[in-house]
Amino acid sequence: MEKKESIPEMMHAWAVVKPGPIDGEQSPLQFVLKPVPKPKRGEVLVKVLACGVCHTDLHVSEGDLPVHQPNVTPGHEIVGQVVAFGEDTQRFKLGERIGIPWFRHACGVCRFCRSGRENLCPHSCYTGWDHDGGYAEYVTVPEGFAYRIPARFDDLTAAPLLCAGIIGYRAYLRANVPAGGRLGLYGFGGSAHITAQIAIKQGIEVHVFTRGKDAQQFARQLGCASAQGAYDQTPVLLDSAIMFAPAGQIIPKALENLVPGGTLALAGIHMSDVPQMAYQDHLFHEKVLTSVESNTRRDGEEFLTLADRLDIHPRVAEYPLAKADEALRRVKQGDIDGACVLRVGTRE
Repeated sequence: MEKKESIPEMMHAWAVVKPGPIDGEQSPLQFVLKPVPKPKRGEVLVKVLACGVCHTDLHVSEGDLPVHQPNVTPGHEIVGQVVAFGEDTQRFKLGERIGIPWFRHACGVCRFCRSGRENLCPHSCYTGWDHDGGYAEYVTVPEGFAYRIPARFDDLTAAPLLCAGIIGYRAYLRANVPAGGRLGLYGFGGSAHITAQIAIKQGIEVHVFTRGKDAQQFARQLGCASAQGAYDQTPVLLDSAIMFAPAGQIIPKALENLVPGGTLALAGIHMSDVPQMAYQDHLFHEKVLTSVESNTRRDGEEFLTLADRLDIHPRVAEYPLAKADEALRRVKQGDIDGACVLRVGTRE
C-alpha cells in the first residue's frame, strides 16, 4: 500500500450493531473504534471530510433492508481526500478530493453491465450496506466507481450530490418530463430539493406534495409553483411525477394526479406496500408506472457536470460525526428543509 501521510491504526466510526427503530433515545447505532481499512487491489483509501445522511441509511439502520454486512458503517454520500493506494491504481493523485457514492461495484461482464445498465447488475454492491461507508474517519473505494467533484462545491455542499442528487437525476430522466411540462415531487427532502432546482432551471413547472410545513415553505422559496399535503389533489394535472417518499399508499393519488400518458417514477430503494388500485382510475389512459434502481456511473458523471453548469446548491444542515444518530432521527421525522451532512475531517 503506497501512502504519504501518517495514517492511524484505528478510527472512530458508527456501526449498526442490531438493526431496529431509531426511537427517542433508542438507536441501533453505536459510536465505536474500528481498524482503519486497507485498500485492496484497484482501491484507494480516503480520509472522510464530509458525509451526507440519506434516507437509505435509515433503511439500513432500522432493518428495512436486509443485513448484508454485520456491524456495517452506514453512509454513501462521501467527500474525502485520497491518502493511500492499493495495488494497480492510477486514476487519482495523493491529496485529490473525490466523491464516493452508493453504487460501489458491478461485475462488468453480465448482460446488464455490457448493455449499459450496470445499475441492474445482479452482482452489484453498495457503500454503507455491503461495505463500510462514510460515517467514519476513513473509507476505501474502487477507484473506477469514485467521482471527481467540481471545484464549485465545498465539501458539505458536494456530499448530498453523490446520492440524493444522482438518484434524483436518474428519477428525473425516468419520469420522462416533457419540455416546459409540469412535474410533481412527492416528499421534499435531500433528493427532491435538488431535483426541483434542476427542473426549475430547465423551465419545468414544479408542484410539491409533502406532509412537512417547513418543507412546503422551503419548496415555495426555491420557486416551486405550489406545495401542499402528500395526499392532496394537484392544482393542475401533471405530466410527470417522482415519488421520493417511501410511502406506497400515496401511489394511487399520485397516479390520479397525472394527465393521460403521464409517468410516475418511484425513486426509493424501499417502499411500504402499495394498496389495491382501480385500473380505470389509476392506470388507464396509457399512464406509466416505473421504478428506479440505483444509477449508472454515466448518470453520476452527467449529473455532476449539469449541477456544475446550472449552479445547483443543496441546502445543508451540518452535524458533527459524533451526532450521526441525531441527524438520522431528523431524517426520520421527515420535515427537513434540505439535507443533513456530517462534517468529519479537515483537509491536509
